[in-house]
Amino acid sequence: MTLRLATLILIAAATLASTPADARMFGKAAKASPVASDTTVAEVRQALDEARLLDAGRFLDQALLAGVKDARLTLLGGDLNLARGRFGPALAAYKSVENDPAAQARSHEGQGVILSLMGRSDEAFAMLQKAVAEDPSMWRAWNALGSEYDRRAQWAEAEAAYAHGLETPGGAALVLNNRGYSRLLQHRPQEAVADFVAALQKKPDFPEARTNLRLAMAFAGDYERSIAGGAPDDQAMLLNNAGVAAGARGDYVKAEDLLDRAVALKSEYYGRASENLKIVRAMAGRDGSASLVQP
Repeated sequence: MTLRLATLILIAAATLASTPADARMFGKAAKASPVASDTTVAEVRQALDEARLLDAGRFLDQALLAGVKDARLTLLGGDLNLARGRFGPALAAYKSVENDPAAQARSHEGQGVILSLMGRSDEAFAMLQKAVAEDPSMWRAWNALGSEYDRRAQWAEAEAAYAHGLETPGGAALVLNNRGYSRLLQHRPQEAVADFVAALQKKPDFPEARTNLRLAMAFAGDYERSIAGGAPDDQAMLLNNAGVAAGARGDYVKAEDLLDRAVALKSEYYGRASENLKIVRAMAGRDGSASLVQP
């Protein structure tokens, strides 16, 4: 499917405090570690939101060098590792602050999102449910929980989870994209189209939503519109995807036409489109054993 990562310093940020034994050396009292300013936290958060990962890492590095000890930065370090695809360090960072009452809900949210991405669905499901019970305003947890309900084909629960996620505006584009894909899985392409359009209105530079919109249009039977205006390099992919959708709808004549056009372009999608063309022809002959290669 579609809807759809600082250095190890981030993990070190979780263990900056001196040990009690070190603190008592030479009879000196322990010196409290400085706490991050709200400005620093806001700078890291904004850099992450804008996908400026190098800037986010630099802000966190500066805080580490200053000896800052703050669970908020540890959580943001987890977010940065997640954005870089470093699931293990991200999970460790989130887990390291789960006993801090002020960070607990965000810790469980982060763990649940990571576990879901890692395919550890049962663990993710339990952790995400715990997170939204602790703080119902966390859209990332609701969004990931919606995906987990999708995996279980629990459509009513998925709809409710995405609706909760949309109550907090921060992640509206991503939640709309994921709800659209959920509705596509439920064979509700027109509603899916509306969600993808809404996602793109909120975030015009959202390639996954744009790809999903084209796919939804094809599943709604609007084949030519689903391939119109695409970049030349993407035409074979778009034709293949539209052909798959037409085949799934039982529109075999149109599916064959679209896949023929994809094959003719001789792109990297040549093999996939060729295989799908054979399958569509078999399906048209009522060979129920055929299964389309998904886009």
